[in-house]
Amino acid sequence: MALLSPPPSKPKPYPFSPLPQAVHRPAIRSTLPAQQKLSLNSFTLRIGAVNKRDCCGLEGKVRCTRRLIPVVSAAAMPVSENGRESSNFKRILLSDVVVTRPRNVLWGRKWNSLDMGSAAVVVSMHLLCLFAPFTFNWAAVGIAFGLYVVTGLLGITLSFHRNLSHRSFKLPKWLEYFFAYCGVQAVQGNPIDWVSTHRYHHQFCDSEKDPHSPIEGFWVSHMSWMFDTNTITERTGKPNNVGDLEKQRFYQFVRDTYIVHPVALAALLYAMGGFPYIVWGMGVRIVWVYHITWLVNSACHVWGKQAWNTGDLSRNNWWVALLAFGEGWHNNHHAFEYSARHGLEWWQLDMTWYVVRFLQAVGLATDVKLPTDTHKQRLALADS
Repeated sequence: MALLSPPPSKPKPYPFSPLPQAVHRPAIRSTLPAQQKLSLNSFTLRIGAVNKRDCCGLEGKVRCTRRLIPVVSAAAMPVSENGRESSNFKRILLSDVVVTRPRNVLWGRKWNSLDMGSAAVVVSMHLLCLFAPFTFNWAAVGIAFGLYVVTGLLGITLSFHRNLSHRSFKLPKWLEYFFAYCGVQAVQGNPIDWVSTHRYHHQFCDSEKDPHSPIEGFWVSHMSWMFDTNTITERTGKPNNVGDLEKQRFYQFVRDTYIVHPVALAALLYAMGGFPYIVWGMGVRIVWVYHITWLVNSACHVWGKQAWNTGDLSRNNWWVALLAFGEGWHNNHHAFEYSARHGLEWWQLDMTWYVVRFLQAVGLATDVKLPTDTHKQRLALADS
């Protein structure tokens, strides 16, 4: 989700499956007794072998692969050789998640032009918010709220995430491109870069290659990871998991002209309502959507409950779900990445799913994917 993009390279052919592959985890022998302790890099983790089938809907079919994954208790605290908790690691406040690989992104390294550009955009948007009390009017607030829904719900959660990253449903191309353009105005990067980073997150979730994980620190997972593009490239390599988007001229065009589009929107807002519309329609709204999106990466891997055996730190967090149009049901999402619906229980509000369901009802959304009862039973935790 780099805010600024490097010059585009020649797209590489990539046989991308419409659905991201399951998170890769070290295999465990089936003879491993449940709840056995495993010493690994001075950590004590309680694990149990779980026989899991990864089932993904693909073009109306179901593809299953059988493997064994470890159930890792996030509450396990690193211990030293004498059996006591290591003082080199700290728990995140009000959570059982431990920062095992603390990383300082801001200091002690060389910043490249992309890092400085991304930081400049984020800082400038936050500084613009300082004018909000002095430019308040209800029309400007209304513009901010409307763009919050358009760019946050239609753009980020529906388009960038569920439609483009996970191919949870299909849309007519004109509508797919319209929703994607709404996401561009969230100023979180162009669709190709955003989707690539998110797919890598699922592929390497909470491992050493994850672009953003709280095991490196809460603020690293929340936002500062974006300011260290070299580390992301070293971990995952250059983006080669978005061949499905790179071959489409629309997404190439948006990537090549990315910075022009929010500038054009800012000019339009200024023409409509002057500086107050810039402050609220750009600054306040962009920062609001920033942090709501980032909370899914940080808070939803730190606070909340797990209903499914995903082998990572993903949690269901109700208050993030309210702010992020249903994205807070994050453990549900990591269990069933292909699902267009994240709020799987009747009481789990999921505004994005309601929009998808409406589009399906009027015939615009097709091939809408949902988890089967059999798949749910295989991933359900015993105490959920």
